[in-house]
Amino acid sequence: MKKSSSDPIGVFDSGLGGLTVLKELIKALPHERIIYLGDTARVPYGNKSHETVIRYAFENTRFLLRRGIKLLIIACNTASAYSMDAVKYAFHVCSLGVIQPGARAAVQNTRSGKVAIIGTSGTILSKAYPKAIHDLNSDIVTYEKACPLFVPLVEEGWMDNEVTEMVARSYLGSMIGREIDTLILGCTHYPLLKGVISRVMGPDVRLVDSAEETAKDAKTLLKGIDLLAPDHSEGGYQVFVTDLPQQFSNVASLFLGMDQVPVERVIVDEIV
Repeated sequence: MKKSSSDPIGVFDSGLGGLTVLKELIKALPHERIIYLGDTARVPYGNKSHETVIRYAFENTRFLLRRGIKLLIIACNTASAYSMDAVKYAFHVCSLGVIQPGARAAVQNTRSGKVAIIGTSGTILSKAYPKAIHDLNSDIVTYEKACPLFVPLVEEGWMDNEVTEMVARSYLGSMIGREIDTLILGCTHYPLLKGVISRVMGPDVRLVDSAEETAKDAKTLLKGIDLLAPDHSEGGYQVFVTDLPQQFSNVASLFLGMDQVPVERVIVDEIV
């Protein structure tokens, strides 16, 4: 079916983290309608097998395609790493993940040729960021570190306190002094920790926010295929989750910087 500029953008994530992508999309594309699905009943994806993550990604994609989306954004780093190619092949849908935009920005910004990547265990094990970076510039040296405690700290609301800084120094200490000048925030929760991460890494290290870069790429892509919503359109967003909508709404307000975020629950059986 031919797509229209008035069709919505679809975004899915394993849970809350993708809200940083939603926030950047709202900022970059204020006239677009956006449908967000957080798979909170099955979070996290980072400790699941490739096969399981691909199955979840297929089910989330079908849910969004039934709502007539013109662009699919996989806002989960693990799902982007494991399922991006499979989703494109299976559904022939115009789509973006968060890996390529972040890798491209890192390559463009590094001067020392040394780039650090932090993310969940699943994302780091996938080697998706180093591969994407080396596809663009094989001379760049990459350093990776899994930082699994960052996600629960963010969801607890501990964005900048002594405990968070202590954890950050423990994770990132081995990267200091290696002439790294660019660090990719390879999990969509991590932009909320920019302050503490920047303080630990120092002012000479540029942080690449994959959520922000993905929103930029989405705008460029839609403009290139003439599917940007016209300036007179009224943008907006719908948020669906597969479990605990009220709890999600409370934390979503923190992520999006809004007083109240309306959230609707959809049962997992309804998205398969």
